[in-house]
Amino acid sequence: MVPRATDRLLIVVSVLEGRYFPKRPKHLLIVEAKFDGEQLATDPVEHTDQPEFATELAWELDRKALHQHRLQRTPIKLQCCVLDPVSSSKDNIGYIVLDLRAAQEKKQAPKWYPLLSNKYTKFKSEIQVGVVLETDSKALVDGFKAKEAPPRAGEASALISGLDPQSIVPVLNEEEGCHQIGPAEYCRDYFVLSVTIVFATQLEQLVPTTMKLPERQPEFFFYYSLLGNDVTNEPFTDLIDPNFEPERASVRIRSTVDVLQVYLCALSKLQIHLCCGDQSLGSAEIPLSGLLKKGNAEIDQRPVAIEGAFVLVPPNRAKQKLPQLPLDMAPTVGVSVILQRESLSAQLVIPLNAPTGPNQPQEKVLSAVKGKTEGLQQRSQNAPSQVSRSSLTQDEATESEVESLKFEKGMEVKKKADNGPVAASQPIPVGASSSSEPSAQKIVIPAASHHFCFSIDLRSIRGLEVGFPINCILRYSYPFFGSAAPIMTSPPVEVRKNMEVFLPQSYCAFDFATIPHQLQDTFLRLPLLVELWHKDKTAKDILLGMARLQLSNVLASEKTRFLGGNGEQCWRQTYNETVSVTAVQGSGSRIADLSYAITLEDHGLVKMQEVLVSDSSQCVGAGQQWRVPHIQPRCAQENPPEPRETLEYKAALELEMWKEMQEDIFENQLKKKEMVHMQVLAEEWKKREREREALVKKKVSEYTVLEEQLQKTLRDLDKRERQLFSAESELQTVKKDLQAEHERKLQELQDSVRRAREECAHQVELERSKIKQLEEDKLRLQQQLNEAESKHKILEKEFQQFKEQQSSKPEIKLQSEINLLTLEKVELERKLESATKSKLHYKQQWTRALKELARLKQREQENAMAHLKKQQQELEHMRLRYLAAEEKELGKPDHQELEDIRNELNRLKQQEEERRQLQDVTANSAGRVSNSRKLNENMDDYLSRLIEERDTLLKTGVYSHEDHIVSELDRQIREAIAKRSITK
Repeated sequence: MVPRATDRLLIVVSVLEGRYFPKRPKHLLIVEAKFDGEQLATDPVEHTDQPEFATELAWELDRKALHQHRLQRTPIKLQCCVLDPVSSSKDNIGYIVLDLRAAQEKKQAPKWYPLLSNKYTKFKSEIQVGVVLETDSKALVDGFKAKEAPPRAGEASALISGLDPQSIVPVLNEEEGCHQIGPAEYCRDYFVLSVTIVFATQLEQLVPTTMKLPERQPEFFFYYSLLGNDVTNEPFTDLIDPNFEPERASVRIRSTVDVLQVYLCALSKLQIHLCCGDQSLGSAEIPLSGLLKKGNAEIDQRPVAIEGAFVLVPPNRAKQKLPQLPLDMAPTVGVSVILQRESLSAQLVIPLNAPTGPNQPQEKVLSAVKGKTEGLQQRSQNAPSQVSRSSLTQDEATESEVESLKFEKGMEVKKKADNGPVAASQPIPVGASSSSEPSAQKIVIPAASHHFCFSIDLRSIRGLEVGFPINCILRYSYPFFGSAAPIMTSPPVEVRKNMEVFLPQSYCAFDFATIPHQLQDTFLRLPLLVELWHKDKTAKDILLGMARLQLSNVLASEKTRFLGGNGEQCWRQTYNETVSVTAVQGSGSRIADLSYAITLEDHGLVKMQEVLVSDSSQCVGAGQQWRVPHIQPRCAQENPPEPRETLEYKAALELEMWKEMQEDIFENQLKKKEMVHMQVLAEEWKKREREREALVKKKVSEYTVLEEQLQKTLRDLDKRERQLFSAESELQTVKKDLQAEHERKLQELQDSVRRAREECAHQVELERSKIKQLEEDKLRLQQQLNEAESKHKILEKEFQQFKEQQSSKPEIKLQSEINLLTLEKVELERKLESATKSKLHYKQQWTRALKELARLKQREQENAMAHLKKQQQELEHMRLRYLAAEEKELGKPDHQELEDIRNELNRLKQQEEERRQLQDVTANSAGRVSNSRKLNENMDDYLSRLIEERDTLLKTGVYSHEDHIVSELDRQIREAIAKRSITK
């Protein structure tokens, strides 16, 4: 059936803003909302005094689930956290709890909610939150779909091998009421994970002497997180003798064995904390990696479990430097973790809201759909290995059954007599007595009796051979276990052909005391008969068949050892079997198969004690009715009667006797109350004495550890003192050696200084003698110098005379001229070299100038061509005009005059050229006479320079042989060649 769109709702929580927050720069605020096991969070915002969240969080559900949550008062918890981006740490600063019943479909104004357990104690921080119900508008299309084929083995193994253990996270599946671990298309097997806290010992060791507990009676409890679900047990107040009912918390898991093994290895440990309020006193770690071993198929046949006593470690033991306690005094907690398979068909048949009876094992089923914890009372001190529960509903039990259950619940010690529990229920007559001591019916348990716990789990029924579907109920009774009331499964489950159904609430445990051989004899003689009933709503219930369970089979199974609630060693035997259910009518053929499991636990010997059965006659005198004898009237006698025989006297005597009796009764009541009060005081005194003894033991152990530490410290101090003494002696020795060495060095230094002084004095004397000798040598050399100067003056005069005599000779004159010419030559060579360098520089500049000139010439030529064309045109016009004017105006005289002027100019040019050639010839002849040799030497250089300049101009490409400058250079080259040939 496709649900209507109006049946789908959205719970929308609007987290708008906050106020009265402290400013914390470089920090972020985030609000996490948790509802029905699903957690949503807002985006991180800046940590200011008024943070702006402006976020809506929504959960989808139908109206039926909403109604169920409202009945269960499921809260919506908002957790406000501070996020540090640098260290990636997240701290909780407070929380808000919203009531789902206040959410309506009409729009409501948001409200301000204060933060509870606010870490900012100086600020009253508040958050504005609104809650509203909205209709889910998205289309719901749920048609028939083909059943998905199971994954292939290769694909599943490849997927599992590629899974990252850190990426496997449990995901809540609300539709099927389980947690999905691993890919949904491959992980389809159902499992049940159960955790049971059984007992705890030596918890007072976790409370430090410096810790201040609440003034009122503090409450302690155990806390742990199971797949994101927070679980706590029933609080208790006594740490020395903790008295709490064992509770089992279970979650359904949809996964495979391989993925679950990888997840448990990654999860590694389960932490269980002992808490007082919001403070953790200690924690124990239960390793989960050994629950499923790789390649082990044990879980396919039987449940796997981890059981034992685990040590509770106080927080920050290393930081507080707490001493290590002995193993027998260490605080421990007994925990049982069980993992077993559960088929999908059984989970579909078992209803989630099954009623619970008053005599069921205490269990917490963490259901993802219901979102709550079902509390049941567990009788055994160790968690059973099954998930099914026993049931006995009050509406189906008879009045005698309810009375027997109440009687068992009111008993303080659940032990039975040697001859079986039947004798305990038989009344023992007690006669009326006038004594003031109360009398009661008691059962004496002999010392040879053992404390046994027997549990029966009717797991499943299958192979039904009846022609119609039945509403199955199983019923059995075994008076040997202490109660004749029948035990029944509840509620009825529908069973069809070719279908296996797991029975709900089919687990029951019995505690009793008996002798082992009597237990063995009873199990051998009396089998357990289990009746199969069909419950019809319109007609009377029908008994279909009966199964016979042979309980003696459990005695032959293997024994396993475990620790009891008080730390004693106990033994456990478990037996699993499937038996046939035979029909009660007809030929007695098989109509179904019943699978069951029975467990027998032996908790050891029971001490001699009396069990109070009835307290009906607490005071004998209180139940008696005093009667005044009936006095018949008599006739008056003549003689007066004796005073003691009169009626008044007898009435007064009886009244006095009644008063004395009432006084005795009152005194007896007072004595009894006094005894009760004294007993209460004695128990309180014993309790406090035990507390004081425990504290004294704890103090003694602490003082012992401190004494050992003090002795160790003293030994270390003695050792250190000896080391210091030896070090001081060594230091004194070293100091003496250093002093002697210092004195020796000082003496050597003084000797060296003395020797140095003597050597210096000797050197000074030597230097003085040398100076004296040098002064004498100086005087002697001075005299020699004066003599040499006089000789030099004489020789200089003689040389001057000789020079004057020689200067008159012609050779000397020629030599002086040669010297002058040599100097001139050197000067000219220097000038030539500088001219050569300047020539190269000018040549480079000339080359650049030529290139620039070529560009200018080309541009000028272009301009000249254009100008020339223009002038030619103008000249043509002018020529025409001139010709016309010449013909008209000019005459022949003017032509003759012009011709004379031209001839005169040509004559003057010829004269100037002749004069210039004459000067050149004169200069050349004079130069040949004086510098003929020099010209011959420089002619080649001049010729090579001209040739090089001509080649350079031609290489530029600007000039050609027809240019004026090139033709001029050719002319000079020819003249130079001709001159060189003439000079030769």
